[in-house]
Amino acid sequence: MTASATIHSDATRQQADAWRRQTSLRRFYTAFGVGLLLVAMLATMWFADEANAGHFFDRLPHILDFLSWLIPKDWNDVWRALFDIASPHDKGTQEFNFPLGRVHVWGGFYIPEYFELMLTTVNVALVSTFIGFVFAVPFSFIAARNLTPSPILRLVVKRFMELLRAFPEIVIAGLFAAIVSIGPVAAIIAIGLHSIGALGKLFYEINENIDMRPEEGLRAVGANWLERVRFADLPQVLPNFMSYTLLRIEINVRISTIMGAVGGGGIGEELKLAISRGFGAKTLALVLLLFVTIFLVDQFSAWLRRKLVGEQAFLMSA
Repeated sequence: MTASATIHSDATRQQADAWRRQTSLRRFYTAFGVGLLLVAMLATMWFADEANAGHFFDRLPHILDFLSWLIPKDWNDVWRALFDIASPHDKGTQEFNFPLGRVHVWGGFYIPEYFELMLTTVNVALVSTFIGFVFAVPFSFIAARNLTPSPILRLVVKRFMELLRAFPEIVIAGLFAAIVSIGPVAAIIAIGLHSIGALGKLFYEINENIDMRPEEGLRAVGANWLERVRFADLPQVLPNFMSYTLLRIEINVRISTIMGAVGGGGIGEELKLAISRGFGAKTLALVLLLFVTIFLVDQFSAWLRRKLVGEQAFLMSA
């Protein structure tokens, strides 16, 4: 073996040793990090369990006990609960008092109470999304870097929208509940404010990627900022604005259900009561109604988005 070959072999061996040392060191750091994370997680769970007296670990073996009361003895009680039809199992308790929840519209025609509550939840989502859309559109044009009339105004609007979406809806609802009392109005204000921040961010990111040639053409003939936004920018971005707004409606239906569980009205409050009292048939009826409603909203908004932005956009994102 020549001297040059020996030197090359030694260099290769040294590189292999260095690679093995680096690999071993990386594995050690990974194992140490995972172990540290597990210890921190277990310590946090133990501290939370001891601090709030939740006794999570004591109740862990009973985590599936709810199935014993969730599964009704008579599955027909689920349909009776959904349509407020009297149950033969009613013994005077609130578990089977279905006929008390009817909203009479005209004569003998009535809407079951749960359907009316579901309509309230959907209405909260629609109104709050509309509020979010109306304010997010002008804010998005001011916040867009390529369209803003003033850099200072742009920074102020962007920070304002960040502030609106920084706090969860429940926190904002708690603040307004002290002013306008608990109910759908506080939920609408909370979800509407959060929607302004969330939609505004999505909208101005769309605005910053538009084709600027129509904008420059109108600027060349003396059009002011509002005219350029109206005739050059808005037609380009409106289909995408509507697509994100429809997606936001789906999100807000779920959020308004959660808001109902904390006093925001609608189906969430009844669902919370049914679960806390162990009314299995009512709980399943409400979950079924909620699932069907969200499924229908998802399908309708997806169909409408396809009509607005075209099938090609969905194929490209798939």
